[in-house]
Amino acid sequence: MFKSSKKVKQHNLFSSTSSLLTGSSAKIFVDSTAWHNMFYQNVLLNIKEEIFKDLFNDKMGAPNASIRILIGMMALKEGFGWSDSELFENCRFNLLVRASLGLINMDEELPALSTYYLLRARMHKYTLATNIDLMEKAFQAITSKQAFDFQVKGKSIRMDSKLIGSNIAWSSRYEIIHQVLSLFYESLGDVSRLRLTANDKSLLDTFTKETGNKVVYRSSGTEILSKLEVTGVLFYKLVNLFDDRDSKHYGALKQIFEQHYFLEGIDKIVLRPKEELKADGVQSPHDTDCTYRNKDGQKVKGYSVNPTETCDDNSLNLITGVQVEPDNTPDTKFLCPGIEQTKEVLGHMPESIHTDGAYHSVEGTEFCEKENINLYLNGIQGKPGQYDLEMTPNGLQVTDSETGEIILAKLAKNNKYSIKTSKGIIRYFTLESIATCQKRKEIANLPYELRNKRNNVEATIFQLSFHTRNNKTRYRGILKTKTWATLRCLWINLVRIMNHMEKICPKTNKSDNNRSKNRFFSKILIQNKIFTTFFNNYSKIDILFEFISSKIILKKCTY
Repeated sequence: MFKSSKKVKQHNLFSSTSSLLTGSSAKIFVDSTAWHNMFYQNVLLNIKEEIFKDLFNDKMGAPNASIRILIGMMALKEGFGWSDSELFENCRFNLLVRASLGLINMDEELPALSTYYLLRARMHKYTLATNIDLMEKAFQAITSKQAFDFQVKGKSIRMDSKLIGSNIAWSSRYEIIHQVLSLFYESLGDVSRLRLTANDKSLLDTFTKETGNKVVYRSSGTEILSKLEVTGVLFYKLVNLFDDRDSKHYGALKQIFEQHYFLEGIDKIVLRPKEELKADGVQSPHDTDCTYRNKDGQKVKGYSVNPTETCDDNSLNLITGVQVEPDNTPDTKFLCPGIEQTKEVLGHMPESIHTDGAYHSVEGTEFCEKENINLYLNGIQGKPGQYDLEMTPNGLQVTDSETGEIILAKLAKNNKYSIKTSKGIIRYFTLESIATCQKRKEIANLPYELRNKRNNVEATIFQLSFHTRNNKTRYRGILKTKTWATLRCLWINLVRIMNHMEKICPKTNKSDNNRSKNRFFSKILIQNKIFTTFFNNYSKIDILFEFISSKIILKKCTY
């Protein structure tokens, strides 16, 4: 049963953490600009628990643990790059971490480990069923509130992509096929195995006794090819004999068969040539979502992560969204969704967007023109063509950059233009090539400030992948990878807010600060008839002041 947790908790007189600390420790603990208090104010309290309501039954079951604390724990895990055991150890015994989660009393219990995993599993299952990413919705709600509190304008945005590897091993063609067969056979129940013949069982047993890499190591290329052909017949039998209800690896088994084999005639199974294998084929049975890509010599089996952020001058800039797709996805597919994510967070379309040449496409250009968005590219992929194209009142003027010859093109069929060169060769130019040539000229004439405004997004990419190992995440599957990327962006935004607060609200002189606190609390204590004995202990006054006035100070510094 879903139940919202309370944002404001009552301090226990005997177990409150702030009351047990004294001196400088107490001052640091209640400092409104410290990371744990900033996390609590700007992240935890902005989590809308109602977003996760559909994960729970409305009428049956015990009330859920605090969604706000569980999501906060996930954010801390990715923010610090902790393992699950490190996360729970810090949440139980680290006072600052507990304070960041709103556990203000020492006797407050942390949600159980099973509860933490169950929520993640429910979110994953819900996304598969509905195609709605609850973590993304929570991120948008948090960032939208932060943007409002700190007056983030978001007139300009920028984006870039990064190839991130999945947490899988590099495997050859035979190793992938061998591993899928082994996992499928091991996952079959005793009843399901009764459908197999004795010969099939014997053959499958050989796959489970030895790993694929060992088979490849001791076999020649001819032997491996022979094994692949025999395996294809076995694959065909298993695909037709079982279904999804028999094994969770059946989907991978079917995908592998369709990608590596084909049926010729009635019953002949043929191995596909390796030249026909596609980059979006299954790279590992443990992660069937990831794909293969070779980008400028960088070979990756994983995903492409694309963060979008605001880039206003002399202002706080936040990440407004992050997209995760298989790594064979071109950057052109990220442009329009990234703009839409920004609109969802800020409530309005940006006025300009800064990207590199990989984002250039006809669809993206038309979308930006429709929404009155200035698209600034710092380049366009590919080399400039031999011909310079320019539309004039008289038609398309074509200039040969090698000979300097100027030719007036004629309108041909299918909205194309044609010219006849001095060598008698007819050349055709599409509307897309004309627009690309015009775009190159606009980029060349851009001011230095606009052309290089995209460059700082590289720092965001670096921070996003800071805790990866050899550019590989700890996770498998596109949904888990996207959750990781979203939580990392949430943490990056928090760090930016803290740095922004440090700039606009620097710490004042200590003595002046103390006097202002005493004057403030003289009025508060007299009006509310609080015990005057507090005046004899400045540390208690300081703690109480910071606790009550933290929001007042934060809003004063913000506005």
